[in-house]
Amino acid sequence: MARLNYHHLQYFWHIVKVGSLTKAAEKLHISQSALSSQIRQLEESLDCALFLRQGRKLVLTEFGNLAFSYADSIFTKGIELENLLRKGIASESQTLRIGVLSTMSRNFIESFVEPLLNHSEIKLEISASGQTNLLNALSNHQIDLALTNIEVRGNTDQLWECILLDRQPISVIGPAEIEIKHGFSAKYAEYNWILPNQDSPIRAAFDGLCALHHLEPHIVAEANDMAMLRLLARDSRALTVMPEVVVKDELKNGVLKSFTQLEGIFENFYAVTIKKHFRKFEISQLVNQFLVKKRAL
Repeated sequence: MARLNYHHLQYFWHIVKVGSLTKAAEKLHISQSALSSQIRQLEESLDCALFLRQGRKLVLTEFGNLAFSYADSIFTKGIELENLLRKGIASESQTLRIGVLSTMSRNFIESFVEPLLNHSEIKLEISASGQTNLLNALSNHQIDLALTNIEVRGNTDQLWECILLDRQPISVIGPAEIEIKHGFSAKYAEYNWILPNQDSPIRAAFDGLCALHHLEPHIVAEANDMAMLRLLARDSRALTVMPEVVVKDELKNGVLKSFTQLEGIFENFYAVTIKKHFRKFEISQLVNQFLVKKRAL
């Protein structure tokens, strides 16, 4: 059995770290052709492809991502050892990269990642973006997990694993000083409304409920961001619709009030990963911990 060539592995590690073959070759002071040749030798010795070429861009394969995680640990540990022996500086951590849909509730995101916030051996990286960018980042192994409120379905090109973490009922939320003594009906036309944008699943369900009750809400503003809806609801006398988890602090301190839950309308929260042979243990553990916690409530 051929032994792993750590020299080639380090070249592979440098390419991934700097993001391109050209930059890595310049940094390592070798030619691109020589660097490419050594990466091919590494792939042959491991009997798997580490990169896929997409146009002029190199993208890690699943096995490439796995190899990089090991290489990063190996060479990062080497740097840590050198720092410890020379400077007396020790470091012990690993990184989990979580992408979140930019319009999601920050309170929900915080409740999901809470078990990691005081974990001394795990460094958490959270980045927010749109749905398409989230899935692209997953495909390119730039993040380990995506949190979204939009269900993701697989296709022939990509198999996703989409796990339903939670579903929150949608409520009518508004300033605490408003008095509403009747259930959801056409009488809600008396009030101003701030609603999610037309492309929101919550908005589509709310519009359907309004049609059922012959309600034409007076809409003064729309937003596709829950944080913005939260601010607008707090600082105006308008009503809005959202899960209570989004404004749990405002409900607790009496700034806002929940008037009624909307029957049959929910916001779903999903954890999305790529279906693959290997997954970081910490990701599976995090998802399972959250699901167990929700069942216990």
